[in-house]
Amino acid sequence: MREGSRRWLWRGVVALFVTFALLLFYALWLLGPTGKEATVRIPRGAKGQEVARILEEAGLLRSGYLFSAYLRFSGRAKRLVPGVYRLKGDGAFRLARALTGGERPLTVTLTFPEGERAVDYAKRLSQVGLDGDGFLRIVQEPGALRPPYVEGRSLEGYLFPATYTFDLLVTPEEVVRALLRRFEAELTPPVRRLLEERGLSVHAWVTLASIVQAEAGSQKEMPYIAGVFLNRLERGMPLQADPTVAYALGKRLPELSRKAGDFAHDSPYNTYRYAGLPPGPIGNPGREALLAVLNPVRTDPRGRPYLYFFHAKGELFLNTTFEAHLEDLRLHRYSSP
Repeated sequence: MREGSRRWLWRGVVALFVTFALLLFYALWLLGPTGKEATVRIPRGAKGQEVARILEEAGLLRSGYLFSAYLRFSGRAKRLVPGVYRLKGDGAFRLARALTGGERPLTVTLTFPEGERAVDYAKRLSQVGLDGDGFLRIVQEPGALRPPYVEGRSLEGYLFPATYTFDLLVTPEEVVRALLRRFEAELTPPVRRLLEERGLSVHAWVTLASIVQAEAGSQKEMPYIAGVFLNRLERGMPLQADPTVAYALGKRLPELSRKAGDFAHDSPYNTYRYAGLPPGPIGNPGREALLAVLNPVRTDPRGRPYLYFFHAKGELFLNTTFEAHLEDLRLHRYSSP
């Protein structure tokens, strides 16, 4: 081979090597850190190409195409974990690891207090960016989600109050299922036996517990209030529970007004107008209220049934006769300080 030919060959090799090195450097730059940070939402079922586009649009990648190719050839495209992530643009390889099990998706921990209504739970969900409206629609029209022991149309009462942790991609249906599963955990064999012994359906149990929850000022009062209501039900007396009127009107207890005629409102939930239990729960009772209905205190030390109660000065006053009830009202609620 002539000297000139060798020279051109070496020049070609060097040029090819330099070109390859430049392309490699450029590819590594495209896949390298961007220095940005962003919160991204990776939908369920998203493919590698869609995930790459999301990351590129968020400024975490320079080339979604190269990242997608890397996911495909590395086998990571099949292991992508959906969720909401707070990520740094530390390079394609670290991003790929983060999205395939290296980092947990963001979650939200939410407490649903005892006694609140489904509409209150929906507001709490909306406040943390979840679909509260969708949750409320399912609660009101649960369809196939309705357990067999729920006798009304709504799931009110069966959304067990507790603290839950949800993925930020959680659907309203999944939230409802989680709360219903937690309620199911309270239906233990001993509880079912007590319900049978007391002659209570699950629906009646939860309905009464929701009223006890709303009336009680503390946990220790709950068995006594449950006893009063059970005694009144047994005798055909109306419960006359203010919280049922508030629920019928969509009001809070402090908003009730006798002058406005609230207690004359015609609703099956108004236990001043209608005897027996209302059609369904008026809130979501907690464990203590549920257990109080199963283990009530129904009589005074002399064995006389409690039939009346009221709160005054931070105390619960119980009575077995209407006359004694009126006298205690005069002494403790209506007397001047």
